[in-house]
Amino acid sequence: MTSLFVSLYIKLFFLLTPFFVLSVFLSMTEDMDVAGQHKLAVRTATAVLVISQVLYFAGNPIFSTLGITLDGFRVGSGSLLFLSAVSLVSGKRQRPETGDDADVAVVPLAIPITVGPASIGTLLILGAELGSTTQRMVGAGSLLAACLTVGVLLFSASAVKRVIGPMGLSVLTKITGLVLSAMAAQIVFTGVKGFLA
Repeated sequence: MTSLFVSLYIKLFFLLTPFFVLSVFLSMTEDMDVAGQHKLAVRTATAVLVISQVLYFAGNPIFSTLGITLDGFRVGSGSLLFLSAVSLVSGKRQRPETGDDADVAVVPLAIPITVGPASIGTLLILGAELGSTTQRMVGAGSLLAACLTVGVLLFSASAVKRVIGPMGLSVLTKITGLVLSAMAAQIVFTGVKGFLA
């Protein structure tokens, strides 16, 4: 189970596109003091954690209610994830605009920057394809750890920026995109294989 936890943790960490989130977080908080950044980081991490866990456990009920097969959803979600990966690698992924009365911790930082359409689909699939209760609990623990890691990254945003700089953030964002593209291809291939079988 340890290997499953580590494997899922790594996948989920990259799925949450932490370095792209960090770059957006830094640009949105450049006029804030450190205390304000810390409060926003905690609120964002909490929102991401709650949203992700709800999606993770909602997969089977949603699929059964809508009559969608898991393989069909794999193909669709994998395609979305691939498009998201391409936008990260090309550097063309844009942050959405926020309203004056919006809580930026929830919109846009939690949704759709951290948990976007591709992430939502992948979380639904992950929760549905882990069979046993033990595996689902390990998956939930991995998701919790990944969300907390993103929270720690945002909490330490200023320090991380000083260490790696804007160029380092850009490189790490592109590497995240490459990892996500490989994950997307695997999800699509699994869905197609399921159809053919």
